[in-house]
Amino acid sequence: MKDLLKAFDLSTPYYNISTGQENWVGNSKKIIDIKSPVNNDCIGTIQLADNHSYKVVVSKAKEAFPIWKSMPAPQRGDIVRQFGDALRKEKENLAKLVSYEMGKSLQEGYGEVQEMIDICDFAVGLSRQLYGLQMHSERPNHRMFEQWHPLGIVGIISAFNFPVAVWAWNATLAWICGNVCVWKPSEKTPFSAMACQEIFKKILKQNALPEGISNIIIGDSDIGKLMASDYDIALISATGSTKMGKSVSQTVGKRLGKSILELGGNNAIIVTQEADLDIAVPAIVFGAVGTAGQRCTSTRRLIVHKSCYQNLLDKLIHAYKQLRIGNPLNEKNHVGPLIDVDAVNDYLKTIEEAQKQGGNLVYGNNVLKGEAFKSNCYVMPTIIEAHSNMSIVRHETFAPILYVFSYDTLDEAIFIQNNVPQGLSSSIFTQNMQQVETFLSNSGSDCGIANVNIGTSGAEIGGAFGGEKETGGGRESGSDSWKAYMRRQTCTVNYGKNAHLAQGIVFNL
Repeated sequence: MKDLLKAFDLSTPYYNISTGQENWVGNSKKIIDIKSPVNNDCIGTIQLADNHSYKVVVSKAKEAFPIWKSMPAPQRGDIVRQFGDALRKEKENLAKLVSYEMGKSLQEGYGEVQEMIDICDFAVGLSRQLYGLQMHSERPNHRMFEQWHPLGIVGIISAFNFPVAVWAWNATLAWICGNVCVWKPSEKTPFSAMACQEIFKKILKQNALPEGISNIIIGDSDIGKLMASDYDIALISATGSTKMGKSVSQTVGKRLGKSILELGGNNAIIVTQEADLDIAVPAIVFGAVGTAGQRCTSTRRLIVHKSCYQNLLDKLIHAYKQLRIGNPLNEKNHVGPLIDVDAVNDYLKTIEEAQKQGGNLVYGNNVLKGEAFKSNCYVMPTIIEAHSNMSIVRHETFAPILYVFSYDTLDEAIFIQNNVPQGLSSSIFTQNMQQVETFLSNSGSDCGIANVNIGTSGAEIGGAFGGEKETGGGRESGSDSWKAYMRRQTCTVNYGKNAHLAQGIVFNL
């Protein structure tokens, strides 16, 4: 793993990297060892940023903003294109680092880096499509139109489960819109983030551009609070728990700043009596156990028509028994570790509470032991038969725990799905078009993502990503999400020889 760090010019112990200088500064006494959940080995040592480091970072960003925003958007897009090309060259190394530091399977690590490449491609095209509208004015010889301008500094707070991709969703769009970025990655996965920063820093240097266009600061929640309260940061895009998001929203709201919130998910799949189970089972299993259940889009609830309930449950148990759990760098393994022992404890406590509330454990509930699992972070994916009055199913636990419900009518299934505080991703499996359209109607899923015959995980970058209710309402990545990173300006030009007031008002002097 040391060879991987050297590939990105990262040495260990590695101290506060928040200033973008060779001799990192920072007076924080908070020094932490970053250990891999794969084998508990220490990847490196990080000195967390302090208030002084934070001010240095923001100062660099403020200095770079006038230079960056003055470049034509297509030229900014070309810088992002170069970043995407660099990611292609570094895909294997970066994927391995992500997998080792976070614990997701290597295939998922490759997928995460591919998401970064894809959003770079999307942003490059978008850099020539930052369109405004032209409207017909009610006044003669007037032209009315809208245009879009960059906001300034965009602050990005990302979570450990996608240590690099979610940053790229935000940063690439923010960059082509003319903004500069300050990124606070999770302190649980800093080295993957630093590798990305080193890659982009080389691109900036090759193009004689200031490093302050892209900034990184490794810190704990205190740094996040500084970002949320900072008037110099025009937009905060925060990914994480609902609790964190509520705090960010309140703090940013007090200063009337802008925020994009991507928070908790409690995602459900509905399987109707007319579903193709051969399609449904692989999607359910990956949705429930992929990334060891640590995706915001992980499948946490399965709502199955009573006519196929037992058949599907038997198929799931059979599939779970085929899962290989172990070192995620071994591509034969399906499931890697949870991020740390705290996550393991949450897994155990949740299963215990579910059983207390009447849930029937049908598979799992085991922390794996032995030399291959010496980090104590490997757990068995778990299936629990549930019922609607179990309060535990309304809460998100970042672990591979799947609750299974039965239902009689589609309306009942949709009610069960929607009857949680979160509203991120949802799916239905059916070959019945009427059921499909009901699920997609305004009486159907209340989530930001609604899928048919595919699972809840695996969103593509072309569509806007985000959810409703306690998921936060934010949208990142594709579609017209770029508008969140810009300010709209309505302009009216009088090219005539007379002064006309709107609404036909006459004001004679």
